[in-house]
Amino acid sequence: MGSLHPVQVIAVTGGKGGVGKTNVSVNLSLALAELGRRVMLLDADLGLANVDVMLGLATKRNLADVIAGDCELRDVVLQGPGGIRIVPASSGTASMVRLSTQQHAGLIQAFSDLGDNLDVLIIDTAAGIGEGVVSFVHAAQEVLVVVTDEPTSITDAYALIKLLNRDYAMNRFRVLANMTRTAEEGRNLFAKLTKVTDRFLDVALQYVGAIPMDETVRKAMQKQRAVYEAYPRSKCAQAFKAIAQQVDSWPLPANPRGHLEFFVERLVKRPGDTSV
Repeated sequence: MGSLHPVQVIAVTGGKGGVGKTNVSVNLSLALAELGRRVMLLDADLGLANVDVMLGLATKRNLADVIAGDCELRDVVLQGPGGIRIVPASSGTASMVRLSTQQHAGLIQAFSDLGDNLDVLIIDTAAGIGEGVVSFVHAAQEVLVVVTDEPTSITDAYALIKLLNRDYAMNRFRVLANMTRTAEEGRNLFAKLTKVTDRFLDVALQYVGAIPMDETVRKAMQKQRAVYEAYPRSKCAQAFKAIAQQVDSWPLPANPRGHLEFFVERLVKRPGDTSV
């Protein structure tokens, strides 16, 4: 019955490393869980599957083992803090794009089995705009682009948006400014990005808000804990709480985009195959 339950699928991406995507993914997951949502975090940052490290969790198996048929998806799910569940992905996601029909069916089945007790699937994508990243982002229903106040962050975010718009006809993106020093800085970053997208692309960007630069993030990392859990009263945690409330009000997917099956279907589609 999993397919009757709409699941919000959100890809957290940025186009480059060092913008704090994993930090955003983990803390947004925790903030949504605190609102009563059943959250699963898919760690798709494969070369550096780092959610488990960040939270001090030990992973024995990952999504690759599920695809290979060595275990069930439930065998790889880790219990994270705050009731969130974490699925460690595998190194070299590109192999996702080359699954056999049988593996493909197995993966869809595995995710649809989870769909019954899941409201939100957050995907922490890898850095860059490689095949693995693009396939995850393209399959998601909401794309959250994380930017920071570094010259390359805006150009790399733009490159990612341009690629997704040109090759996959995606035209709706949400933007989150991370590690901002002032409230204006986030708005300014968003303005910089929209200035180029408005000029060259036919896309709609929506500003989600900013997460302030906060010393407690580093302290939490040293403890291998999420800042939201370790320092709930910090400026950073409060900002995540506000953003989670906003995310929670985003429209739920209409059929059939809300199905996890549909997400996985799109995930394993070949680029250029427009039959979905």
